[in-house]
This record gives sequence, C-alpha cells and structure tokens, in this order.
Amino acid sequence: MDFGRIVDLLFEVGMLQRTPRTGYRFLGSGGQSVAEHLFRTALIGYCLAKLQGADGAKVVLMCLVHDLAESRTGDQNYVYKRYVEVKEEEALRDMLEGTPFGEFLELVKEFNEGKTLEAQISRDADQLDLILELKEQKDLGNPYAEEWLRYALKRIRTPSGKKLSQAIMNRQFCDWWFRREDEDWWVRGR
Repeated sequence: MDFGRIVDLLFEVGMLQRTPRTGYRFLGSGGQSVAEHLFRTALIGYCLAKLQGADGAKVVLMCLVHDLAESRTGDQNYVYKRYVEVKEEEALRDMLEGTPFGEFLELVKEFNEGKTLEAQISRDADQLDLILELKEQKDLGNPYAEEWLRYALKRIRTPSGKKLSQAIMNRQFCDWWFRREDEDWWVRGR
C-alpha cells in the first residue's frame, strides 16, 4: 500500500476548500467553496436517505465524492458548461490512481446517471444545498435569487426532496435562531 499516494489525494481534496463555486459570480452575491457545498450536501443526503429508507452511508459517500474532480477541473456552473468540455472521469481516475479508492469513481458515475434511489437522493441533496443558499440570498434581498430558485426547485425528484424544498421556501433563513416572539430577549438580553 502506497500511503504517500493516499496523502497526495488528501492534500488534493484540501484544494476543494479553496475552490469556489462559480455560479455566485453570476448571482451577484453569496459564496461557497466546493468543500462547504459537499459537507452540507452530505448531511442533506443523509436526512433524505433516512426519510426514504435508502442506504444512508452510500448516499453520504456519494454526496461527498460527487464533485471531487473539481480539485482539478474547477467548478463548472451552468454558463461555463455551455462552452467548456470537462474531462471529469479522466480527472477523477488520475486523482485516484495508486489508491484503493476506485469505488469513488463508480459512485460518481452512479450519481451522474441518476438511476438508483441513492443517486436520486444524492442529486436532490446537491440541489437542496443550492436551494438553501439561494433562499438565504433571496431573504437578504437579492432579486435574482428567486428566479434561480424557480429552476432549482424543478430539479428535485424524490418525494422527501420535494417536501424538504417546500419547507425551505416556507421558512426564513434566520428562523432557526431569530425568534421574533422572544422580544424581551432581544431587548434586555435575558
């Protein structure tokens, strides 16, 4: 076992912390690294898998690896995809060469095909992370976020994904911490 190759892979995965999701350039506000996206996508995927009786561990791993190749290719938003051909499979294969993690490539293929329940859940989790980001930007006043939300909501396929997306739309991004009924707390701090 070449532990040096595994270390190289782990250093490369660290690049995702500094790889921006590029769609925010067009939205005009917000921002997120690919690593930040993968983290919340994995948690969303686990929640959806639990709700739908799917293999949660497989969904989490699929969510974590679906954008790994972006450490080499960069994030390709919808505008870029019109003009740029990305060799995602080749990048991922080169990235994983000499490691025992070939199943990552198979999970990314499964994710991209979107045929299995776990892939559909993972794809919904990917979109739900975007929907959460867009909802926050909408709540903060970005006028374009609402139109982007309209398209992202149409991409959701699973029953639990649809219910979760509607719940997102019915909440404010700050509802989890800013309880308006706690006026005394906000005035007196007690």
